Amino acid sequence: MLELDNINKRFRLKDAKQSNQLCADDPRVSGRFFYALKNVSINCKAAEVVALLGANGAGKTTLLRVLSTALAADSGQIKLNGQEIKQNKLKYRKSIGFLSGTTGLYARLSGYENLQYFSNLYGLDKAQGKVRIDTLIKKLNMQDFIHRRFDDYSTGMKQKVAIARAVLHNPDFVILDEPTTGLDIRAREVILNFIETLKNEGVGVIFSTHDLAEVERLCQRIYIVEQGQVRFSGDIQQLMQHSQSDSLFDAVLQHMEVAHD
Repeated sequence: MLELDNINKRFRLKDAKQSNQLCADDPRVSGRFFYALKNVSINCKAAEVVALLGANGAGKTTLLRVLSTALAADSGQIKLNGQEIKQNKLKYRKSIGFLSGTTGLYARLSGYENLQYFSNLYGLDKAQGKVRIDTLIKKLNMQDFIHRRFDDYSTGMKQKVAIARAVLHNPDFVILDEPTTGLDIRAREVILNFIETLKNEGVGVIFSTHDLAEVERLCQRIYIVEQGQVRFSGDIQQLMQHSQSDSLFDAVLQHMEVAHD
């Protein structure tokens, strides 16, 4: 199991003017600091897909970046299978895959060359890397473009390669920040099928999305994040019962509106 326990994260505001502009509208501002996450706790089990929902600016990306160790929390713990990751952060990083909002891939290389490069960084030998890359090319339907220069790819093509890069090393848990944003129907379907495949292979997946159809299709549990705090955790039926709603859309919106009251 992957767990975040009472995570807090704040950012220093650049100047007093910025602080004054935000302070009137956002309770997360106090003094010269913006409190992006407040006592956030979430978890994901093996072979489970968990969604993070919330408005833009709610804290989802900050939360995922803390979970990936791209950002350090100010307080709280990250645990993998009950062990706090500070004891072995390198081992933890080998156990997770992370897709951020930017690809971090090299424009002048082909998609295949990018995957070869990161395969080496992950410590796969040449034979292992080739098998894994070829498998992911098929699963993500990248055969037609993988040897073209990455800079010439469409958004969907780039996203497929970025997801392949995130899972090259067969991680136990995968963290995806809005993996289908901006994609056409066909590319979106390939990625959703791939997430289902990860689940069936025993991989835990945490991903953020604004598309509730993806949540209904993929997710066992939901966390609604607003103003840096978890406002709801549970499955879809629990959310709808709690909101006394027959619609997932209405139930999520109700929780988001309550958060802003």
